[in-house]
Amino acid sequence: MVYVLGGWQSDFSANWNREGLDLADAFTQCVTQGLAATKLDAGEIESGHVGNFVGDLFCGQGLMGGFFGLVDPAFDGLPTARHEAACASGSIAILAAAAEIEAGRYDLSCVVGIEQMRNVSGQQAADNLAAAAWVGHEFQDARYVWPRAFSNVAEEYQRRYGLQHEHLMRIAEINFANAKRNPNAQTRGWQFSAESFQANDVANPVIEGLIRRQDCSQVSDGSAVVFLASPRRAAEYAKRHNIPLESLPRIKGWGHRSAPISYQAKIDASADQPYIFPQVRRAIEDARSRAGLSSIEQIDVVETHDCFTASEYMAIDHLGITAPGESWKAIEAGDIALGGRIPVNPSGGLIGLGHPVGATGVRMLLDAYKQVSGQAGEYQVEGAKNCQTLNIGGSTTTTVSFVVGV
Repeated sequence: MVYVLGGWQSDFSANWNREGLDLADAFTQCVTQGLAATKLDAGEIESGHVGNFVGDLFCGQGLMGGFFGLVDPAFDGLPTARHEAACASGSIAILAAAAEIEAGRYDLSCVVGIEQMRNVSGQQAADNLAAAAWVGHEFQDARYVWPRAFSNVAEEYQRRYGLQHEHLMRIAEINFANAKRNPNAQTRGWQFSAESFQANDVANPVIEGLIRRQDCSQVSDGSAVVFLASPRRAAEYAKRHNIPLESLPRIKGWGHRSAPISYQAKIDASADQPYIFPQVRRAIEDARSRAGLSSIEQIDVVETHDCFTASEYMAIDHLGITAPGESWKAIEAGDIALGGRIPVNPSGGLIGLGHPVGATGVRMLLDAYKQVSGQAGEYQVEGAKNCQTLNIGGSTTTTVSFVVGV
């Protein structure tokens, strides 16, 4: 069993380059603020993990485990590692830290997710992020690789089940509205008109195929940190702070599946199956099975990977909120909105909150911690006891899901 002691998230509206911060500065700020928020000392941390996708391309920086040594002298000698799985990098870092704790190697780990993406042009950012596709083999005619890929996902839903773009736009509307409640959201101050969520080529221009501007997540600078503990260390922490151990959130279950890097190979493999991405479904079910939960009805809130509205549309049925191909029913019924049957992305998600790629999985786990401990503020889902995350890398090449609860 692995407990989550808390953490910290940066303001995703920040532009580090304009503020004179480099990646190491942002990393130091993240860990320092995280230690303060959880009332932990650097000397208590026994291992460090970093989730980061393409710092090498955006910043020319690799070997980010070495950043821990810049934060505090107590981290000199700390065992550290960096983990990469595209947009799922942060979740993979969490899995590695949790596995070490479960193996008895360490009792308290610090997991940082971080990405700087606003220090280059939009086209360069898109080109950098394309490294998560099968380079030289797919989407070579696309100016923007990932909008094209998820346009293809939307088209696949359209072909198999039927799809209305209005449902995708409703997903965007919900996530932008939720983001206004989140003090760390990149878009919290943005203003929209009705035309912003219509097929309006001025207010909502086409990016690639079926994907328009409001279908897209944000290019963001951001960091998040969580601290994971063994039962022994969690008990010590609870006693020190005079809180019941059973009130501390824990990772109840996890799922991790991978599929071929080729988008078309995935689609071909699922041609005769109900779910377009079977490995996503398996990761979701694995997490709930390990948590001892049998259905989505036992999940109170979801933080999912809406890199595009099409990816959230896919997540809705793969999570089991609806039957395959029927995600539109949950959208029309208001099930996924705050106050609905199963709120999805009350934080604002990647569309509203922001998507610093390597930080996303860690931020999701932190938001899950906040929800089940009643610390989510204005976007709190009342009475939440179990939160499921769904974090994907590439065209669902890597999928990680956690169930966090009390």
